[in-house]
Amino acid sequence: MRRLPFVLFVLALPLTASADDWPQWRGPERDGVWRETGIVKKLPAKLEPMWSTPIGLGYAGPAVVGDKVYVTDRQLAKDAANPENPFDKTPVPGNERVLCLDGKTGEFLWKHEYPCRYRISYPSGPRATPTIDGGKVYSLGAMGNFFCLDAESGKVLWSKDLLEDFGAEINAWGYAAAPLIDGDNVILLVGGSDKRGVMAFNKETGEEVWGALEAVDPGYAAPMIFEAGGKRQLIVWDPYGLYALDPKTGDLFWEHKYNQPLRYGMSIATPIQNDAKDLLFVSAFYDGPLMMKLAANKPTAQMLWEGQSDSEINTDGLHAVMCTPVFKDNYLYGVGSYGALRCLESESGKRIWESYKPTGKGRWWNAFIVPHEDRYFLSNEQGDLIIAKFSPKGYEEISRAFLIEPTNRARRRKVVWSHPAYANKSVYSRNDEKILRVDLAEK
Repeated sequence: MRRLPFVLFVLALPLTASADDWPQWRGPERDGVWRETGIVKKLPAKLEPMWSTPIGLGYAGPAVVGDKVYVTDRQLAKDAANPENPFDKTPVPGNERVLCLDGKTGEFLWKHEYPCRYRISYPSGPRATPTIDGGKVYSLGAMGNFFCLDAESGKVLWSKDLLEDFGAEINAWGYAAAPLIDGDNVILLVGGSDKRGVMAFNKETGEEVWGALEAVDPGYAAPMIFEAGGKRQLIVWDPYGLYALDPKTGDLFWEHKYNQPLRYGMSIATPIQNDAKDLLFVSAFYDGPLMMKLAANKPTAQMLWEGQSDSEINTDGLHAVMCTPVFKDNYLYGVGSYGALRCLESESGKRIWESYKPTGKGRWWNAFIVPHEDRYFLSNEQGDLIIAKFSPKGYEEISRAFLIEPTNRARRRKVVWSHPAYANKSVYSRNDEKILRVDLAEK
């Protein structure tokens, strides 16, 4: 009997899907999609953590690269306490930390800690997920402390203080827009006059490359780069408008200015583009949705439709808070102002259905949505992980299990307002007390 050549033997072996990273806000492509295969189709009744490690306060979600987990937190100074009223901006002393953990065991590998006095509302720690690129960690703290760190050792390679270095003014809830890597540059929403609304820095040296836009308040939405009209367009959404820039130069392609700035500066949810690359959508809590039609042959856009409601409760369309919506075919799905998961027609904004099943009904109730194959993983603010399907026919829940305790107080309830990471066939979730990993591999 002839023996197969070694190469043919190797090719005949079953293929094993490799694990993926989650190196930044909303994953490898910054689009919130989990692309790993071999994931459970239904959650077990109880989710058992592979490990759980104590950490401090923070809203920032983790980033995962290989067998390392990166996350930021806040440690209050001795005898210091956050104010009872979360809107109180009384200065609170403490330190912010950038942490690196072993992804297999949860053990600390290194930490970088620095003093940081908060004077913002909801002072429960950093907001922006770290960005990992080329063996470096790019971390933005709530008060504008920006660091480029060596990913292996935590050594500071360079840093910026956005308030001190660029004359920016802190906004109500602090810096939250995750750093964006583009080629040789790292792009940040900075805020301020003299074309410092958004800035690009050389990612190796920190040298200023360009600045653009005038924005005293840069808002909270992460900058994105989309292809449209034959160009790569850097999309910046702040309380004053929606902008498309050349990511290499900062030159303006097009803009859509608001007649009045968004109330309380609430540009939070990440701008999204549909698969056809001809629609661009943003949504704010008070001021509602805005759908732009992107031109096919040149980098321009025009408004397709916008919300008409001025009520935060009886809203039309979709008034998102923290939940970044998702496009699917000709529809749009997202969690609105009082917790309703809604389905809209993309082209018209017409509401098809709504459901409170994934969350609950109340002001700012939230769930983060992550598409995976033909279904969605939702992590709600009560600490549940949900697998569900959406279609124009409605919401279909497949399974639900408790993931992590809500610890952060918002209004009269406790919440988890941190976006999980999905990598290594696992979910990584954090609250104000710990970070954990749960295996979701199909057995």
